[in-house]
Amino acid sequence: MQNNTKVIVKTAAAMQKLGAKLAKVCKPGDVVYLIGDLGAGKTTLVRGFLRQLGVTDHVRSPTFTLVEPYPVDFGTVYHFDLYRLADAEEFYYIGGSDYFTSQSICLLEWPERATGFIPKANMICRIDFNQGGGRIVEITRH
Repeated sequence: MQNNTKVIVKTAAAMQKLGAKLAKVCKPGDVVYLIGDLGAGKTTLVRGFLRQLGVTDHVRSPTFTLVEPYPVDFGTVYHFDLYRLADAEEFYYIGGSDYFTSQSICLLEWPERATGFIPKANMICRIDFNQGGGRIVEITRH
């Protein structure tokens, strides 16, 4: 996968396949920002990511819990949904920085809600609705 990639994804199954491809290039310690409107497919992408790493549990959006941990071979993948944070500092007070380790991959939906309290991303996935149907996914690797 190149450092900057833009693809059109037409189905939920294709979004999961893209998530699986992303899992293949991520490594422990990585931080991935998932940016997109409500219903854009961020959690669907995460589902494919986790399936690639062998997670068979139900994958749901952590909208109300803020974070869902998924044990994997190298440690843990943490899936964050920060939509409900009242302000960025709240992430600090809930111990958010404790999740970013060399044995974890952190996938963050709505990362802009915790600006200043989360590490910079190794990868940013921006998902936009496509006027012709499906989604446009722009992936930037740092």
